[in-house]
Amino acid sequence: MMRRMTRPSGMYRFIGFATWPLVRGLFRLETRGLERLPRGGFVLAANHVSNFDPWPLGIPLFPHRWLRFMAKSELYWWPFSPILHAAGAFKVRRGEGDAEAIAKGVELVRAGEIVVMFPEGTRRTKGLRKTRTARPHSGAARIAHLAGAPLVPAAIKGTDRLVRLAKLKVAYGEPFDPGDDAQAATERLMREIDELYDTL
Repeated sequence: MMRRMTRPSGMYRFIGFATWPLVRGLFRLETRGLERLPRGGFVLAANHVSNFDPWPLGIPLFPHRWLRFMAKSELYWWPFSPILHAAGAFKVRRGEGDAEAIAKGVELVRAGEIVVMFPEGTRRTKGLRKTRTARPHSGAARIAHLAGAPLVPAAIKGTDRLVRLAKLKVAYGEPFDPGDDAQAATERLMREIDELYDTL
């Protein structure tokens, strides 16, 4: 049974309230598919083009729900470590198949939280979608399967053109059961992310 989800931390609420006018007003965030998101815990997986990507993903759910992100271990040094922790992030050592981070993700999802993953593992560079195939990681599918929770694709557009005040767009897809074949689920996930992106 899923435990009751926790409330957003004070730091998360502060960041959310401080940036909400920026995301909704200046960047005119447009959201689709919000009604598709499950009420309990799940894994939300999206394309990744900018360090600003968490904002269009999280603001549509704010202030009632908060997103929990894996953050690369290189970011965990003073004074950023306590800020990251308070904002809902948890550490992952990229490229090492970090079992501790996977276990933490499963724990959070089982507790009713939304764990956000960027399956490509790093930001896409300009033109990546057209010039070569991304090499996604299967961590999102693994966490969803181990937690017995849905995997939800999402697509973000505009965060790579912030200096031009580009309109931000996000689309949430249909939740699906990843099953026990993480590679197959990841391939489906990436197809659906790309399909959502093409609708934005």
